[in-house]
Amino acid sequence: QVRLVESGGGSVQPGGSLRPSCVVSGIDLSINDMGWYRQVPDKGRELVARLTSDGVRYYPPFLEGRFTVSVDKAANTVSLQMNNLKPQDTAVYYCNTQPPDFGNWGQGTQVTVSS
Repeated sequence: QVRLVESGGGSVQPGGSLRPSCVVSGIDLSINDMGWYRQVPDKGRELVARLTSDGVRYYPPFLEGRFTVSVDKAANTVSLQMNNLKPQDTAVYYCNTQPPDFGNWGQGTQVTVSS
């Protein structure tokens, strides 16, 4: 049974950093690509980071290199280091496979960037 549990969000001022993490159960991280996504009200989820099973990372250009995805396969955990946060980064952040399995979304973790 797949279970994705996100944590580590919070409230920070612009320019701050956060490192949400996702504990993964029921997904073999050695053969599945993983992604971090975010969603704001009235908009669909968008991909903000992808990590392939062999360690290749992808980020959309609009992030300007501020986010870094990593994995600890021994702990079945995928993390997202977010630096120089901006108000437009405010969203609920989720992890899932990439492409996502729509039956597997967790509860997400809220990130709020505000002065």
